[in-house]
Amino acid sequence: MQISLPRRQLVLSLLAVSAGGALLSACGDDQGGNTPPATPPQGGVQVPPSQGKVDMAALMAEGSLPEKMLGNADAPVTIVEYASMTCPHCASFHATTLPAIKEKYIDTGKARLVFREFPFDPRAEAGFMLARCSNDKYFAMVDVLFQQQRNWASVENAKDALLQIARLAGFSQESFEACLTDQKLLDDIRAVRQRGANDFKVEATPTFFINGDKYSGALPVDEMSAIIDSKL
Repeated sequence: MQISLPRRQLVLSLLAVSAGGALLSACGDDQGGNTPPATPPQGGVQVPPSQGKVDMAALMAEGSLPEKMLGNADAPVTIVEYASMTCPHCASFHATTLPAIKEKYIDTGKARLVFREFPFDPRAEAGFMLARCSNDKYFAMVDVLFQQQRNWASVENAKDALLQIARLAGFSQESFEACLTDQKLLDDIRAVRQRGANDFKVEATPTFFINGDKYSGALPVDEMSAIIDSKL
């Protein structure tokens, strides 16, 4: 059952998560484990084995929020990423892997990235809410929050830290608090996570579905490239 916080309580709840607890629980517990052998190499790099497959029509069905996407909608490869804003593995992927994947595949029309919210804690929920409230600056806000993750996700006063970041994106004190007390937005973000968990068995972040094949963990550039190349 989904539990909603009362209006105006999300901002206050940011202070309820201990500084040490936010990042420790942010990525879940599915970052490793036994996997079957990799498939033969693509261009000298082994293609990692998938951890399951989902129906693409179901995966791409309309959800509670409009999709946030990088790339062309008709790209032959679709990458769906479930992430949490307080997850260090997600921040690492966005810093070290995504720029190269974007340049090689997304910007050239070979792949598109659909980014979906999978928050593990109230601070991650707040980060996603601010990104959604940024409208056309959604990905810019996501990038900054990942880059500055240690400065807000694991500090005692997350509200003030997030406000400082939000001001750089054009938020005022009033619009910042209005965003973080938007109960419908909070419920919709939680619904995105709930659907990912229930329908597609997402348990950890980041989790990727690449043309329906599931991969958990922050894939390095060479492995993600091998997967994409195998589907072109």
